[in-house]
Amino acid sequence: MPPIDDHPLRYALVNELHARPFPELGVPCEAVFLAVKEPEDAANRDRDRDRAHLLDLLDRHGAVHPQPGATHHAATIGRHALKWESHTEFVTYSAFRNGPGGLPFDPAMTGVFPPDWQAAAPGRRLCSVLLRVEPMPDDPGAITARLEEWFVPESLACSEVLDGAAVIAGDFRIDPAGHMRFAVFVRPGTGRRRIGRIVQRLCEVETYRAMSMLGLGRARALGARLNVIDRSLSEVVDAMAGDAAAGNAMAENGGAGDARPAEEVLNDLLRIAAELEGLAVRFSFRAGATAAYRAIVAQRIEVLREARFSGRQTFGEFMMRRYDPAMRTVDSAARRLDAMVDRAARAAELLRTRVDVERSAQNQRLLESMDRRAALQLRLQNTVEGLSVVAISYYGVGLALHLVGPAVEAAGVARGLAAAALTPAVVLVVWVMVRRIRRRMHH
Repeated sequence: MPPIDDHPLRYALVNELHARPFPELGVPCEAVFLAVKEPEDAANRDRDRDRAHLLDLLDRHGAVHPQPGATHHAATIGRHALKWESHTEFVTYSAFRNGPGGLPFDPAMTGVFPPDWQAAAPGRRLCSVLLRVEPMPDDPGAITARLEEWFVPESLACSEVLDGAAVIAGDFRIDPAGHMRFAVFVRPGTGRRRIGRIVQRLCEVETYRAMSMLGLGRARALGARLNVIDRSLSEVVDAMAGDAAAGNAMAENGGAGDARPAEEVLNDLLRIAAELEGLAVRFSFRAGATAAYRAIVAQRIEVLREARFSGRQTFGEFMMRRYDPAMRTVDSAARRLDAMVDRAARAAELLRTRVDVERSAQNQRLLESMDRRAALQLRLQNTVEGLSVVAISYYGVGLALHLVGPAVEAAGVARGLAAAALTPAVVLVVWVMVRRIRRRMHH
């Protein structure tokens, strides 16, 4: 019996679980991390340009190329191990070099990514991180002295991670050379994969922090625009209330009033609602992405299992004090935008109700006018009917005289007397005939 067929995506989905392994790093080592992002509409960028840029770097070192359509690749370029990843909105390059380095956080470390190659990148630099891994000295004071030399004490975050396996530190500041610095002091006996996980997570914390902070700029610009729209929306709602009062006065005064036409108010409201919907469309992706990146930052810090080191603030505390307020600003802007969209919808519903009431009043007035016209038409019809009976009777008497005239003259009766005798009978016959025709038309 032949085996059951596999789903066409079965192997691809399983391989995705193992697609991005952590690097294996020794002590000491250095790492250079670079994230590149298109300034606008990065999610829909041309990914062939990203691949071409990667191939340019690989070809400079004669390294192997990735498979077509690959979103990650590992290769060796000179003395460094390269790791490339393509994400939804950005591309990252990580270069690791085992062995003792030179000066701590020497900008020359970025030479693994040549300046002309960086200048040709399809996007802008979002993150540039220099990371140094050293063995943990026996004296904690030695770590403290190095941290005070390498970082800004006021913003320094430092903690023990993974049950004391390492001490990590960083001040989340960009140095004069344009790079952010992180230091890792590793306890002897810590495995190479664990060191790689620590380094990888520090790079991810910085990358996703930077990506989520992009929402702050959008939120501030959105807030400024919402302030303007809020005033306009309030004016429209206030005008609707004033117009409603003016409409009542108009009804009470028999038409005297200065209420704005509902069409003008509706045009203003539609303009505001359309702008709010446009803002919601443009901001929804960034707000959703910010929430996702924020969750990743929190998860990456959580898995480090931080413990306080030498009384310094931990990475989690640093984020709580300096990063979370920015994220709350983004959340607040998103909630405010949603609230204003709802307000505009409620105002439209109120205006629709007002228009329906006005239309009902107009219809009532129209029906009353139609009733009056029908009554006038009926009276006119009755008048015309009476006149028509007279006119038809007049011609009927003339025709009757022509028919009975010879007999009347032979009998010696005067023609005028005969006309007088025929007139009542002819009028009665015509009236009965007109009544029957009218009844038949009604039926």
